[in-house]
Amino acid sequence: MAELCLDGKTLKQPQNSRSFLAATTGKPTEPGMSSGYWLGVDLGGTKILSGLFDDDLKLLARSKQPTSADGGPVGVFGRLVQGVEAVIREANIEPSQIRGMGIGVPGQIEIGTSRVKYAPNLDWRDVDLKPLMPVAWRWPLVIENDVRMGTYGEFARGAALGARHVLGVFVGTGVGGGLILNGELFTGFNGNAGEIGHLILHWRQGTELEHIAGRKYMMKLAKDILDDAPKRVRKEWKGVDLANVRSSHLADYYQKDDPVAVQLVDDAARALGAAIGGVVNFLSPEVIVIGGGVAGALGDTFIERIWEIAQRYTLPGASRSVRCVPAALGDDSGIVGCAAYAKNHPPVLAAVGIA
Repeated sequence: MAELCLDGKTLKQPQNSRSFLAATTGKPTEPGMSSGYWLGVDLGGTKILSGLFDDDLKLLARSKQPTSADGGPVGVFGRLVQGVEAVIREANIEPSQIRGMGIGVPGQIEIGTSRVKYAPNLDWRDVDLKPLMPVAWRWPLVIENDVRMGTYGEFARGAALGARHVLGVFVGTGVGGGLILNGELFTGFNGNAGEIGHLILHWRQGTELEHIAGRKYMMKLAKDILDDAPKRVRKEWKGVDLANVRSSHLADYYQKDDPVAVQLVDDAARALGAAIGGVVNFLSPEVIVIGGGVAGALGDTFIERIWEIAQRYTLPGASRSVRCVPAALGDDSGIVGCAAYAKNHPPVLAAVGIA
């Protein structure tokens, strides 16, 4: 049993609970309330998005804060708290009306706890979020991987609405993924299911999908290409800080038929297509949702190219009636997914009043 000491009193909670509680004095949120509000927070590597939703998961208020790893976990979580407080103020509701909250974290989560095992973009290892929670947060909380929550958002309210078998692939700084199987988020035995970006595509070199299709790695490849490119090509990239190229910048170069960008984007599409084709053979998803900053900036033609390549690798009939579609919720897929997941998966331990 996990213990949480508040005002001299100890609360006990099963360690394998799907969520955990940060409680304080006052009237708790009642699990049986017929209506209420839900919070979703997408803790990204560069920004923190917070959203407040009504019981129909209509977005009522939205806030964006810079992530900034300054101050370590305490500093980052302080900015997260600011975002949550901002949406509560904007919606003009009482905290006691909040029925639950989901937080998506860019890393590996110890399922059923408040512990982040590893979040490389934040430089976090074995960080427990529970001690960072304000005591005023009386609502149930659930922590999950950010891309899995993005996938769940598209499943619950986005491009995969109505489907029961969904593969989410989010292409941005890196490549992440999520799985919905039989209408439920699938995390697997150790909680790492869906990590498509770490599929090995070249076993001799150990090359992962992310090392070809993630923007961070694409820019490393760009440097290698430019080092051996003709002068006229290098001139177009002169003065560009490759480490800080945004997805929109890459898309601009691609639209201009810049040979470096064309090679990077086509290699990414081919790698993503090969990986997705293999997953179609292995898991037979009904809908494949492709999102993330790179995919969003490059648009529908990029996704069409990925699916064209993927179908070259599928078994006869395996891709029949399968849809490969762009994410419909944009940046909000994560906060929608977090709120929807908190709503649809009541915690083992709900809010507890202090006598």
